[in-house]
Amino acid sequence: MTKKQKIIIAILAIAIVAGGFYFFQKSNTSNVKQIDLNKKQTSSGPANTGPVSPISGLSCDNWNRRPVAVMQPSDVQARPAAGFSEADMIIELPAYTSSNTRLLGVYVCNLPKEVGAIRSARHDHIALAGGLDAFFVHWGGSHFALDLLNKNIIDRIDCMTTNYCERWNWQSDPVMRMEDSGHITGEKILSAMKNLNLRMESNFSGYAHQEESPIEQRPNGGKLQVGFVEPYNAEYKYEKISNSYLREWGNKEDTDRNNNQRLAPKNVVVMFAKSEQIVNSKDYKALGLQDPWEGVETIKNTGVESISGRYNNVEIGDPWYDETDSGPAKYYFNGKEYEGTWKKDKSKIDSKLFFYDNSGAEIKFVPGQIWVDILEPGQALRWEPINQ
Repeated sequence: MTKKQKIIIAILAIAIVAGGFYFFQKSNTSNVKQIDLNKKQTSSGPANTGPVSPISGLSCDNWNRRPVAVMQPSDVQARPAAGFSEADMIIELPAYTSSNTRLLGVYVCNLPKEVGAIRSARHDHIALAGGLDAFFVHWGGSHFALDLLNKNIIDRIDCMTTNYCERWNWQSDPVMRMEDSGHITGEKILSAMKNLNLRMESNFSGYAHQEESPIEQRPNGGKLQVGFVEPYNAEYKYEKISNSYLREWGNKEDTDRNNNQRLAPKNVVVMFAKSEQIVNSKDYKALGLQDPWEGVETIKNTGVESISGRYNNVEIGDPWYDETDSGPAKYYFNGKEYEGTWKKDKSKIDSKLFFYDNSGAEIKFVPGQIWVDILEPGQALRWEPINQ
């Protein structure tokens, strides 16, 4: 090897190390200040006063209506989704470890003319909906989710067994599949709740809010990359004037099927939580957890139709299969990044999903939609502010 070749190799090695360090710095969450989360699990009262949504903090006529949480897919064939532009909150998390995601659209102020597509329930989303005091809408479910739902642990409807939901004409669409066609109208959601004699008013304590930063105090722009595997990866481009984050999904602008409106949350939360497939080789009871395989017929457990490894569990603080119920988080609003933690008491399904800053105080969001992305540790997260 010549001297010139050695110099070139040395330069390339330095560049690779430097690039890896930069990326690690951007996605590393281990430097988040640790706080005593056990002391931060309860709200002293409503986080907002006056006629505003307890989730978005926006004033609306239906501010005290019980939240509605709808299972919605991320499949490319199902995009664009219907209803997200009117959601108070969207929670996006893995439906299979290191692979496809599924979303929970949460609606308070507005029930869209159509919400869809609607897909099958996962137990993680049940716990998240329960923490919001939400009425849960789904179309079937995983074996583990249905086992729990059949115990009436949450108010809900299953579109597979009721007449409240419909299907779009998927045969005439060159991309849409039958499983992408299920949807429900806002009117039918309210009818279902009334016909089931459910409580219509919200008991959710809500999230705290603050005024938006004056425009002169906002950065000129920024880009947030959330590293779900393609084509589920998300990117948000901060817009100074609207003080919102324009969302891209799978490298395309993300819009609402109902109105073609660009999705642009005011707040983005990125939680980190472990995900792993539910397998029959893990001893859940030895860990003090509920056994997901208890009562599962042999053919579905160890037999020829085994579902071992088919569904995943995300450690977001559900009261069934989670060993942990807290972790690091990062928050994006007013064009800036903030570090902190999240917590959801895994001892009860209706525990609120809390968001804290590094001092242990609850995060105060700006009024507007909150989009929550739940990444697995090690998945990429990068925020690039533009200050000039």
